[in-house]
Amino acid sequence: MIRTQIYLTQHEYDFIQREASRRDEPMAAVIRNFIDEKMEIPEDAWTTNPMFRPTPHDRGWKGHEDGGINLDHYLYGVPKNVIKVKGQWVAAPPLPDDYYENRASREAYDKKIRKLDESR
Repeated sequence: MIRTQIYLTQHEYDFIQREASRRDEPMAAVIRNFIDEKMEIPEDAWTTNPMFRPTPHDRGWKGHEDGGINLDHYLYGVPKNVIKVKGQWVAAPPLPDDYYENRASREAYDKKIRKLDESR
């Protein structure tokens, strides 16, 4: 074993003291047990984690087909990054240099994208 020294807040120290009394063990043993618990990864951690389960299908959901890849478009109104053309997802054409300054340029670009994009 390697001897080491740590600094604890009063709250942390009191907690470890209570745990040591409850378990009838030295404080060092309690701290080692906490560390050992954190170091152990259960064998089934990657198979039973609920975050890895498929999302349940909801028939009533009316989301956008490209909601994940064009999230900023739907949340903030920025131009789409990806559009669906002839069944394939492709990068949207680059914005004109004056897209944000020239309303006519912006409207023409947006109209072109709406015409190309099948995912709407």
